[in-house]
This record gives sequence, C-alpha cells and structure tokens, in this order.
Amino acid sequence: MGKIFLILVLCFSFTGIKGQKIFSVDYENQADVKVFVVKYENQADLKVYKVKYENQAGANDGKWFFTKYENQSQKKIYFVQYENQADLKIYFVEYENQAGWKNNSKKSLLY
Repeated sequence: MGKIFLILVLCFSFTGIKGQKIFSVDYENQADVKVFVVKYENQADLKVYKVKYENQAGANDGKWFFTKYENQSQKKIYFVQYENQADLKIYFVEYENQAGWKNNSKKSLLY
C-alpha cells in the first residue's frame, strides 16, 4: 500500500511541472501573448533559448520548445512587427545557461 501511495504522489508531482511548449500562431487574435524580438539582450524582458526536444523545455525559465501543432502547446504566441504592440519582449540566446527572466513582473504572462 505504501509503494502505491508513493508512486501516485510522484506521478502527480511531475504532472504539475510544465515546460514552455510554444506554438507560433498566424494571427494576433489567436495568441495568448504578443511577442517582439529585440535586437539587444538588455532590451528584453525574457532571454529565450530554443531547445531541440520537448523534454528539454523549462518551467517558465526561458527554455522554449516550439510545437508543430497548436493543441500540443501550453502557450500560443504571435510575433508582432513593432515593440509597442508587444506584451513581452524577448531576445534569443545561443546557450541554454543564458536563458531566463530579466523582468520578473512579466512572468505571469507565460503561466
């Protein structure tokens, strides 16, 4: 009985951990968050690292996995043309350890 309880606790613990699975939509009205990609790191609210595999996606820490289908994602984003249209400004980084939030007040956008 104790082993079954432990297994159930572990299963429910890991289902609460969500990675950042992102889908880029074609139209602004389909998006949960409007995003603008800035030219310089110091202009960003979030530094993003694109991971290759779904299981590498982080839990709202800037490690994004772009899904092929909308129903596989946790957040839908739309890339806007101008900075003043964006809810969130991001900068794509080269290395995984560079990813993370610079403006914590915007964190709730991706929960």
